[in-house]
Amino acid sequence: MDLTIKPARLHGSVSVPPSKSAAHRAIIAAALADGCSRIKNIDLSSDIRATIGACHALGIDIQMNDDALNVIGGRLRLTGAPIDCAESGSTLRFFIPVACTLDGEKVFTGRGRLPMRPVDAYLHIFDTQGIHHTRPPGYNLPLTVSGTLRSGEFRVDGRVSSQFVTGLLFALPLLEGDSGITVIGGFESRGYVDMTVDTLRRFGVEIGGGGKFTIRGGQKYRPQTICVEGDDSQAAFFLVGGAISGSIRVEGLNENSLQPDRVIVDILRRMGADIASEGGALVSRPAKLHGVAIDVSQCPDLVPPLAAAAAFAEGETHITGAARLRIKESDRLHALAQNLSALGIRADEQPDGLIIHGGRPTGGDINSFGDHRIAMAFSVAAASATGPVTIHGAESVKKSYPKFYNDYKALGGEIL
Repeated sequence: MDLTIKPARLHGSVSVPPSKSAAHRAIIAAALADGCSRIKNIDLSSDIRATIGACHALGIDIQMNDDALNVIGGRLRLTGAPIDCAESGSTLRFFIPVACTLDGEKVFTGRGRLPMRPVDAYLHIFDTQGIHHTRPPGYNLPLTVSGTLRSGEFRVDGRVSSQFVTGLLFALPLLEGDSGITVIGGFESRGYVDMTVDTLRRFGVEIGGGGKFTIRGGQKYRPQTICVEGDDSQAAFFLVGGAISGSIRVEGLNENSLQPDRVIVDILRRMGADIASEGGALVSRPAKLHGVAIDVSQCPDLVPPLAAAAAFAEGETHITGAARLRIKESDRLHALAQNLSALGIRADEQPDGLIIHGGRPTGGDINSFGDHRIAMAFSVAAASATGPVTIHGAESVKKSYPKFYNDYKALGGEIL
């Protein structure tokens, strides 16, 4: 689907969708709890549908009731169906160890760029524990695993993805015997693991901290009622929109959230943005932005909206710590550099980041590369460009924010 967006001032209020990261974690914890849990404030994006589908493949009954999910958990079993993770890296990396608490053959599938996204941290564990696994040459999916994960001591490289640590934290409390996880080589996106630990605590599972994560075996998840908080990752696009276009009030966020992308407020303020907390919401008003240096190793999903902001900022914005973005739904560093250039903004692509020379984006054609965050970032930038911007592959927003363009138009965005 291609959309052409005319420059138009964005103005008004928007309530952001529920956090995809929090929803993944709540659904999986509910699936592991023996009894009925209710997960409220759910948005059925493609990624969340993938996690629900993975639960179904493991014998968990999940039904939608109004805007909530009723999850009858605690009885995982292999149904013989493949665990289809669609294009969701979270679903794949969270469910591999969870499914491997069950004996028997598990087959994980996916599409898009997911078969190319690394799962080596788990394959190393399988080799160490003698768990048989197969995959096609040059790809990681479909991945077939036969055998059962055992408790023990695990060393996980934290530079590739914190999702491997989260997956193990879900599974290890279910096993006999205690376990420990030591993160080596750095620990990027640590905040997402903090979200996992908090979710587990709310479902009655305790994780010890300190120099490593300590996990007592034989724990039981307890069913809960959870209301998923608003998504700071999605709020970032509208906070940028307010800074470069018109005043936007962003509602539905938790000011005490553990989401790493909550840092968007501090980063934009460093760039000169006028963002204030008013009546439980964040209000972003037009401001003169300037370039800064940003290390995004703890918040890589913020790079697309930050790139949109940097396109309008005076001077250079240096983004570093983003090497992992090359293995997302697209090579996001390349996609951003190419699309910024298409709008007349110079962007120097670096191995782990971008140098963006701010100015005033022109109209032009944008390739989303099938990446939801690329489509949303340039849709926001289009509001203040000097001419119409066409987004090719705009349907990709369904992956995380199906109602994005409805909200965009409600703010005054003009879509032809």
